[in-house]
Amino acid sequence: MIIDIKPLSLSESEEIIENAGDKEEKKEIMAFIKKFNKISVKDAKSLRDEIEKLDYLKVKPEHVIKIIDTLPEDEADILKIFADTGLSKDEINKILELVKKYK
Repeated sequence: MIIDIKPLSLSESEEIIENAGDKEEKKEIMAFIKKFNKISVKDAKSLRDEIEKLDYLKVKPEHVIKIIDTLPEDEADILKIFADTGLSKDEINKILELVKKYK
C-alpha cells in the first residue's frame, strides 16, 4: 500500500535502496545513482530544508529535487529548472547562495 508520495533526490533514494530487496537489482541501481549523485544524504536533506524555508510559492517539491540533484552553478542553470515558472533575480540569487554552501 502506498502511504505517501514524495519526490526524492538521488541521495535520498540511495539511502532507501540500500535497505531494499534484491541484491542484483540494488547493485545496478546503486551504480547508476553513484554515477550521477553529487551530494551526500545529509547535505541533500539540509539543502532541501533550507530551500523550503525560503517559502517561495513558485518553488515546488519537484524543483527542489532538481536543484539538489544538479546543484546549479548560475542563473542559466536555475532558469532551466524553472522553465515553467518565472523567478525574480533575488529569488534566483538566494537559491544559488544556498547551493554554493553544498559544493
